[in-house]
Amino acid sequence: MSDLGAAQRQFGTGPLSRVAAIVYRLTVVELLLLVGVLPGLVPALLLARDSSNIALYAACAVPVGPALSAGLYAIARHRPDITDLNPAVDFRRGYRANLGGVLRIWLPLLAGLTIVAVNLAYFDAAGVPRWWAALLVLVAVAATVWGGIALVITSLFAFRARDVARLAAHFLTRTPGTSLGVLALGVVAAGITAYTSEAVLALAGSVLALLLLRTSRSMITAIEKEFTR
Repeated sequence: MSDLGAAQRQFGTGPLSRVAAIVYRLTVVELLLLVGVLPGLVPALLLARDSSNIALYAACAVPVGPALSAGLYAIARHRPDITDLNPAVDFRRGYRANLGGVLRIWLPLLAGLTIVAVNLAYFDAAGVPRWWAALLVLVAVAATVWGGIALVITSLFAFRARDVARLAAHFLTRTPGTSLGVLALGVVAAGITAYTSEAVLALAGSVLALLLLRTSRSMITAIEKEFTR
């Protein structure tokens, strides 16, 4: 009986099983992410890459926030035991639980970045000093990093939107490794979109979500220790 119990405990916890478990979870989460972003992805692929369509691109990005949040939630709930895998259940639970909180962060972020992008696209027509463009770029970069951090927080913790905003601003400078990691992922995502298409970026969604969680580990640990009971 003891040998049987040991075999049962070992099954699903070996190195190969752990690799299979994370690959399976990422695959399922990727499929669900694609379903979640599909309402915005299809029209985005049909739009011409022109500055006049900036606002439309922003509208197409609305479904990305809730879907990515659900993906982060599902991946964060990963367990290495291949006999205990429920990524689809975790994704749906995360989507429902985080939808309202994510949109309260995601929609203002998209609106702000849209305003900055439109100003940069028509910068010459505005007749303002060149240094203003550099300032707008810095604002956009800071807002993007803040948004990535806020998305992780609201996906994994049950805080009010204004508390999420404050915590994201706090950890923007407190955990520079997280901020630099989010910035690097943002650059990678922008590069993939610019040189290939939004579809390729969507296909890498679960891997980018995993990397976002890994680069945010120090921040997540600090929040668990200091701001939760």
